[in-house]
Amino acid sequence: MTAIPLARRTRKAAVVSALCAGLVVGVTGLTGCSSSEEDPDAGTNGVGKLPATKIQSKSAAAADAATAVRLSGTVVSKGHTYKLDMRLKGEGGEGSVTSKGDTFKLLRVGKQLYLMADSGFWTHADAKGGEKPGKGDDAAAAKLDGKYVKVPQEDAAYKQLSGFTDKDVLLSGMLTLHGKLETGERGRTGGIPSIKLTGDKGAGGTLDVSLQGKPYPLSLQRAGDAGTLRLTDWGKDFTLSEPGKDEMVDYGEQLPTS
Repeated sequence: MTAIPLARRTRKAAVVSALCAGLVVGVTGLTGCSSSEEDPDAGTNGVGKLPATKIQSKSAAAADAATAVRLSGTVVSKGHTYKLDMRLKGEGGEGSVTSKGDTFKLLRVGKQLYLMADSGFWTHADAKGGEKPGKGDDAAAAKLDGKYVKVPQEDAAYKQLSGFTDKDVLLSGMLTLHGKLETGERGRTGGIPSIKLTGDKGAGGTLDVSLQGKPYPLSLQRAGDAGTLRLTDWGKDFTLSEPGKDEMVDYGEQLPTS
């Protein structure tokens, strides 16, 4: 057997070493020319390893246990589109709702609900469908401009409007995907690492779940183009206070009507 000169062996080893080094630099996760891949769940909360049904149940449990959340986006219900920006917690909620060009503020502290809208809302309000409770002439509406109106619990509008301020009611009815659940792509939602869940390949809704910290739902595309929502500020507390007497009008057992 012919011996290979030392110089040739040294050059061959150098070429192999350089080739291996190039591969390591060019392909993430290769060490020493091996083909092992980087663990996509390293540094995450681990829910990405779970089946889609488990991820959804853990996400729903995290949302249910959270003390507070901010919900913003659009909801389509019974042919009406509502734009929401609500902060919610167990004792109530506050924020704004826009429908058919009208924006009104809602505030619920415990069981007591307050509604604030401008004079235009009250003057052309139409009680049909329960969207715009009450009517009023220009003079009465001017007195309500920028004031909170106490919504009586006996009034038909109370149930609908208070639902926008109820964390449990809103989330339990929105976060469920329909059809066969599957995991989708990983990415970032609002800057947070996330994994996508789909129902019936998206036709049954799409949910982005956090891979960082608790597996909170971060973004929802509702089934049937019924709206898109962002869910942020999980567990971030805020203060709920009843309006002062100079900020509120109390009409007793019903909202103002003409």
